[in-house]
Amino acid sequence: MQIIRDLAQLKRQFSYPVVTLGNYDGVHLGHQQIFQKVMERARKMSGTSVIFTFEPHPLKVLSPSTAPPLLNTFRRKMELFETYGIDVVICAEFTREFAATPPEDFIKNILVNQVGAKEILVGYDYAFGRGKQGTTDAMAEMGKHYGFQVDVIPAYTLHEEVVSTTRLRELVRQGEIRKVCALLGRCYASEGIVIAGDHRGKTLGFPTANLQSHNEIFPKRGVYAVQIEYRDRLFDGVANIGTHPTFGEGKVTIEVHIFNFHEEIYGQFVRVLYRERLRDEKTFDSRASLVRQIRQDIEKTRKILQAYGE
Repeated sequence: MQIIRDLAQLKRQFSYPVVTLGNYDGVHLGHQQIFQKVMERARKMSGTSVIFTFEPHPLKVLSPSTAPPLLNTFRRKMELFETYGIDVVICAEFTREFAATPPEDFIKNILVNQVGAKEILVGYDYAFGRGKQGTTDAMAEMGKHYGFQVDVIPAYTLHEEVVSTTRLRELVRQGEIRKVCALLGRCYASEGIVIAGDHRGKTLGFPTANLQSHNEIFPKRGVYAVQIEYRDRLFDGVANIGTHPTFGEGKVTIEVHIFNFHEEIYGQFVRVLYRERLRDEKTFDSRASLVRQIRQDIEKTRKILQAYGE
């Protein structure tokens, strides 16, 4: 997959570009439906499937105080786009100057003259240009003038619920991991660099990897059955998101006990894939009771992950 960060590199180089536009933070089932239609049209026309997106998220620039926490890092989002089969991602730098672009100028100067779009597919709620003045109806009218076709994709529903990034953020915060995974069509993940902790887990007999996460939003505090991606390998484990109330600490951390793992991974990039939420974080009256609970968590996790593998 080709990633283009500089719009000056766009010189109508693509064969019959079929383009979709959006932030696509969630990369959920609704987004994947749009990607699939883009790729189907591109294949039919021997063309190129293109996502046109922005970095940073527009609200981070226009209204930082109200900007939502992002579900995915930029790295993760690009990997997912590639996994779902997209040919090209055009990632425009979003600035206040860019935001001031009138809708028709954006269409004419960028999508038509630079990208050479032949078809544009967008979600039902898409709006673009200065002040989001550009509606899908307006885009369709411009398409008649500039020679491209517009297709508006309806909302995707699952169990009579519209799949949306806003809803996913709510579910992540609530720790509803099963529901999150269902709406994503994959596991929700945290990713980052392993850093040194206080080594308390090791003294309890359950060494942990402490994650310095790159994510902006995390599941509700508690204990989770997880899998860990490390150097293209997948390991089972238990993750704790919390503040160590038994030991009187207050900083929220993500710690993962990886089963049957003895490698030194400080400073390494890992990704934690959440499978199920086991329980709330608890305060224990003794180290012995904490150890018993950890053993129960591990046993329960093994059964859960074994069922996923069947």
